[in-house]
Amino acid sequence: MKRDTILEQNKEKRTKCVVYTRVMGYHRPVESFNIGKKQEHKERTYFHERSV
Repeated sequence: MKRDTILEQNKEKRTKCVVYTRVMGYHRPVESFNIGKKQEHKERTYFHERSV
């Protein structure tokens, strides 16, 4: 609940963030994906490469 309270208190300071991803060589906004592609994007596994 704390997260929701903080978000609500700072609602006027927040702005919309558009997330882009690379699909078939092009960068596209995730919000323009169809339902299936949005779910696929949500299920992706991310990894962090360790620096040497």
